[in-house]
Amino acid sequence: MTQLLKTISPLPIAFGGAAISGEGGGYGFGEISEGESIELLHKAFHDGIRIFDTAPIYGFGLSEVRMGKAFKNNREKVFLVSKSGVTWHENKRVDMTNDPVVAQKMLEQSLRDLNTDFIDLYMVHWPDARVDIRKTMEVLSKAKHQGKIKHIGLCNTNVDELNKAFEIDRVEVVQSEFNLFTNKFVKTELFPYLNEKQISFMSWGTLDKGIITGRVDEKRKAYDKSDCRSWAPWWKDADNSAKFESMKKLWPLLDEKHHTGLELALAHNLSFPELSVAICGAKSVAQLDSLLKSLQNLPNSKELEDYVALAKSAQK
Repeated sequence: MTQLLKTISPLPIAFGGAAISGEGGGYGFGEISEGESIELLHKAFHDGIRIFDTAPIYGFGLSEVRMGKAFKNNREKVFLVSKSGVTWHENKRVDMTNDPVVAQKMLEQSLRDLNTDFIDLYMVHWPDARVDIRKTMEVLSKAKHQGKIKHIGLCNTNVDELNKAFEIDRVEVVQSEFNLFTNKFVKTELFPYLNEKQISFMSWGTLDKGIITGRVDEKRKAYDKSDCRSWAPWWKDADNSAKFESMKKLWPLLDEKHHTGLELALAHNLSFPELSVAICGAKSVAQLDSLLKSLQNLPNSKELEDYVALAKSAQK
C-alpha cells in the first residue's frame, strides 16, 4: 500500500492556509488581502503545489473562504485539507472539542466556506480527553461513505488515539509539528506506527514560526495585530532562547556552504522517508518563489548531518 499523499503531489510541500488568514485573526500570521491571497493560491497551483491545508480557526473561517474562491473553477485539480475540533463562540473565544455534534456542524460549515461538495482530507485537529475519538470517527466515517470527505486524518495525535480510531475506519494521514528543533516524539513514537500502517505524514511548523529561516529572532518584538504571535500565550510565554542560539551558531556554516535556513528546514524534514509533504506557509509571491527555489538547492546528506549536529551541540 502506497502512502496516500505521495500519489497526490508532484512537490513534497503543501501550502499552509494559516498564512492567508489575514485580518480574520484566529490562528494566522498577519495582514494579507483577499486579492493577494487568491493571487498567491493561483500562483502556488501554477507552480506545482497541489495540496492546500487549512482549518476553520485560520482567520475564523477566512482562510477556507479564500481557498474556496481561489479554486472554484478547478476544484477537481487540487487536494483540499481541512479540520474539525477547534471552534469558537460568538465572542471569538476559542474552544477545542471533538464532540460528534460539533464535528458534524464544523464539517458542514467547511463545505460551505470552501464552496465544495467534498473535502479531500478531513482531519481531527487535536485530541480531546473529554471525548472518545471513536465517537468523532463515527461522524467522519459516515461522511466519507456519503462522499462529503474522501479521506480521514488525525492531527497532533498519539498511538493510543490512532488505535482507537482504526476501530471505526482507516486513518490515512497524520499531521504533527515536526522540524529541526521539535522532532523527538514524532521520530520515536509516531514514525514506527506510520511505517507499519503505511500512513502518510504531513509536518506543520516546518519553519518553526520563522525561527529556522531567520525571520524571527530574539530581537523581533513587533507582529501584526492579526498575527497570533502578537497575543498567543503559547508563543509569548515560550522560551526560544536555545533555538535562537542554535541558529546563531548555524548561520556562519550555512553561509559558508551557500545555504539558507529555509533550505535547512526543508532538507531536515524531507530527509525522513516517512514524510510525504511538509506544510509551509507563504504570505507573498516572493516568499513562495523563495520556497520553491529552495527545493533546488537542498543540503546534501553530509552537510545536513553537520548542520543538525551543530544545532544539537548549541542547545546543550
